[in-house]
Parts: sequence; C-alpha cells; structure tokens
Amino acid sequence: MKSLKLNLEENAELGKIAELLIQIKGVKSVEIVDDENTESDLKRAVTKSKEQLKTGDYESFVNDLFETFVNKKS
Repeated sequence: MKSLKLNLEENAELGKIAELLIQIKGVKSVEIVDDENTESDLKRAVTKSKEQLKTGDYESFVNDLFETFVNKKS
C-alpha cells in the first residue's frame, strides 16, 4: 500500500479536504492525523479503561465499551 502525506495550515478545512480526496479514483481511505497529538485513540481508550477498572468504575467502563461497539462514528 502507498500513502500520501499532506502538511496543512492550522486553519485548513480538514473535513472538506477528506471529502475531496475520497472522491478521487484509487483513494481507498483518508485518515487525518495530528502530529501534535501523538497518542492514538486506541492507546487513550486502553489507558482510560485501565483507570476505570482500577478505581472500580465498572458502570462507566461497560457504558464506554457498549457505546464503542453500538454507536459507530461517521
């Protein structure tokens, strides 16, 4: 797989750029990555889950887990 990296200005309309790129033939997906925020979503979720389990906050853990699998992000 090949990838393309774009460096954008702070005020760039990321949603519009992603919509435009996804319409190009051969573009399989578009992922917006913020280099300033290096921690991945998965890593943050795992860290949050560990903290919830350590503190005994099982209700929030189960709710977050349920929300992750039932409510899909668009």
